[in-house]
Amino acid sequence: MSDEPTKLPTPGAATADALTSPATSAEIAEFVARVRAVAPPQVATGRGRLIFALDATMSRQPTWDLACQLQADMFREAGSIGGLDVRLVYFRGLDECRASPWIADTAQLSRLMGRISVAGGHTQIRKVLAEARREAIAHGVRALVFVGDAMEESADELCAKAGELGLLKVPVFMFQEGHDPLAEQTFREIARLSGGAYGRFDPGAAAQLRELLRAVAAYAAGGREALQRLSRSAGGAAALLAQMR
Repeated sequence: MSDEPTKLPTPGAATADALTSPATSAEIAEFVARVRAVAPPQVATGRGRLIFALDATMSRQPTWDLACQLQADMFREAGSIGGLDVRLVYFRGLDECRASPWIADTAQLSRLMGRISVAGGHTQIRKVLAEARREAIAHGVRALVFVGDAMEESADELCAKAGELGLLKVPVFMFQEGHDPLAEQTFREIARLSGGAYGRFDPGAAAQLRELLRAVAAYAAGGREALQRLSRSAGGAAALLAQMR
């Protein structure tokens, strides 16, 4: 089974991502710590590039609707700093994972998200992480944000993918809705191994999710300095900043 999402559509075809042998989180963390400092810089793009990934399985309908409403806040926050291009990635059903082209306009992203409906199925977080890796190598990605409530895959495989993103200096911001303990444990480890951060919000909590998305947009558009500036007035940004290496 390929890790590559279906494009909606996007120019050019991405190469298939090689499967990675599972490794323990401790081994991955040790390797990332040795290599991350000398990893090659990302391709310069002139604008922040953020992959916005969402679980669109059946349980996600309320949060999908909420994310549709709040994504404009990401563009507004990034616009005050330097601009943002967003690539939407989502999964649903038995084996459906799709990726949009890079989008620079909030209205265009809103229209796209408004045409997508949720469908029952299992999580496909592995494909999301693999897509981020491909894009980071090909074009440069400042950050990946994922919003979901469950994890139904091999934690070791996901952690291996997260470690690869850590080497590429692409932090993953894992935002969990609810209190599923397995999801929390894995989401926290993905964030740690990639150099990102974990955040949790209550079901339907617009204010909590808005603050988290604004913080990631600030980082994607302006880097750590922008996140530091936002953290002086936003608790969510301060919480994320405290976790990042």
